[in-house]
Amino acid sequence: MRRFHPMPFGAESTAEGTRFALWAPTAKEVRLVLDGTERSMPADRDGWYRLVAEEARAGSRYGYRIDGNLTVPDPASRFQPDDVHGLSLVVQPDAYEWSDTDWRGRPWEETVLYEVHVGSATPEGTYAGLMRKLETLREIGITAIELMPLAEFPGRRNWGYDGVLPYAPDASYGTPEDLKRLVERAHELGLMVFLDVVYNHFGPSGNYLHAYAEPFFTARHPTPWGAGINVDGEGSRVVRDFFIHNALYWLEEYHFDGLRFDAVHAIQDDSTPHFIQELATRLREAFPDRHIHLVLENEANQARWLGRGPNGHPPLHTAQWADDIHNSWHALLTGENEGYYKDYANRPLEHLGRSLAEGFAYQGDPVPHKGGTPRGEPSGHLPPTAFVAFLQNHDQIGNRAFGERLSDLVPPERLSLARGLFILAPQIPLLFMGEEWAASSPFQFFVDFESEPDLAKAVREGRRGEFKKFKAFSDPEASQRIPDPTDRATFERSKIDWSEAERPPYRNVLSETRRLLDLRRAEIVPLIASPYRGSQREVSPEGTLDITWTFEAGTLRLLANFGNDTMTRTIDESMRALWSSPDAIRSGADLQLPSWSGTILKGDSA
Repeated sequence: MRRFHPMPFGAESTAEGTRFALWAPTAKEVRLVLDGTERSMPADRDGWYRLVAEEARAGSRYGYRIDGNLTVPDPASRFQPDDVHGLSLVVQPDAYEWSDTDWRGRPWEETVLYEVHVGSATPEGTYAGLMRKLETLREIGITAIELMPLAEFPGRRNWGYDGVLPYAPDASYGTPEDLKRLVERAHELGLMVFLDVVYNHFGPSGNYLHAYAEPFFTARHPTPWGAGINVDGEGSRVVRDFFIHNALYWLEEYHFDGLRFDAVHAIQDDSTPHFIQELATRLREAFPDRHIHLVLENEANQARWLGRGPNGHPPLHTAQWADDIHNSWHALLTGENEGYYKDYANRPLEHLGRSLAEGFAYQGDPVPHKGGTPRGEPSGHLPPTAFVAFLQNHDQIGNRAFGERLSDLVPPERLSLARGLFILAPQIPLLFMGEEWAASSPFQFFVDFESEPDLAKAVREGRRGEFKKFKAFSDPEASQRIPDPTDRATFERSKIDWSEAERPPYRNVLSETRRLLDLRRAEIVPLIASPYRGSQREVSPEGTLDITWTFEAGTLRLLANFGNDTMTRTIDESMRALWSSPDAIRSGADLQLPSWSGTILKGDSA
């Protein structure tokens, strides 16, 4: 099978030759630069410049000369062999022969996500290197890998959130064909593949749209990165289509199974329908016969986007990253109370109980670290599967000054308790690469602006300036200890060492993770696949947490004691203990939980 997503942008083969199309409404002249030649491109009234070149072929290098003095890559380039400032490459996408013709994905309730940064996940830092780890991940119990953003970024290393060419998978990881082989191999092994995409901003280097398409941006919606992307003003139809086609392209041409939409709260849209609603609608209409999963990151906690579909149809948005669950766990486990952890530190167990039972801890409540501004919408009507839960991810590790993992901050026995309760709770779990064995490597913030020393200096100083508001870095000398994000050594330190998993204590953590994921597959997945009936929770002043989720197929109960004294509870003898802390004691209907211990119980439907 051959896969190709047609679109109005970029370079595409036609019967007459290769068609080149660029939307450049504020350019006076556009010329096609093709394999060392130039020719004028005719314009229409809507700001489009189009030309068909018979001699262009797969492998041809091309770009656009704007107003006679600036040559830019194609904003819809399918590949950039020479980085963000170089010429684009003509790609023939349907030259790749796919073998996964019967693959339709997997149901959402089976999902166990594994977040991966391609460049630091293996020694090679490539798609091919990651492909060789897929069988290992499957054996652990992972069912889906989620790739951090791949859009072409400046330099050879980057988290991915500085991408500027969203259709071009970054050349530092391999070719488009290498990426397709990775997806294809994952499908052969029964693994889904998700991609993190960024539609709320462009990176600081290599974005030339300002030079010829000013309506792509709007000063009406300022963002931390400058003028906002224009999805609701004059010219916004083209802008919206640019990103909608991008999502369609990844799902069709690369056969991804799902997308994670970065920071949708930063996409400001005063029009109807909202961009993220139109985007999801178009994607659902395009792939009615596949399991396509659309996941939001949304700091605003807007439950409106997570409404479930009628009559068994999928919701527009499958789920949202559950930051409240993470932040509550983190505050409870570490005691940290600065930055956004201030919002959870005073009552971490109450916040954890509410977010586990209802999805959001903040459902219109005032947020302390933002001056009491209300945040969120009621979410108790949503099923737990509307939320992706995690103890760690790239942000929560990498946005720390030194990129420490939770295993560096929390005693092993407490982290073991959190791991068991997290994996066996009914939300969709996400592990960050290496978390399955408590990898020793940090994940630090890194970029590569070597060719732009002024930008590199600004990023370096900005990174250190971010932490001045924290007590530990209020001293200027202390801030100098923060790793330099532009130094290659920072990137190298962030690579995980897979050999660790073969020796203690890492081997023991891996064994525990595998056992928990086996339990999840056998016991939790059938439960959450059935209709959800609701939840109940109780949080005691003594530090105990008691949550029951009810499904048509049965009930799940989480009991945990985070207080100083032993907790004794009477429980229904018909409920089976799926997992318990080593020191939990059950005798018939009596359950004793010492300090920092817990259990997960299951009751089957009558």
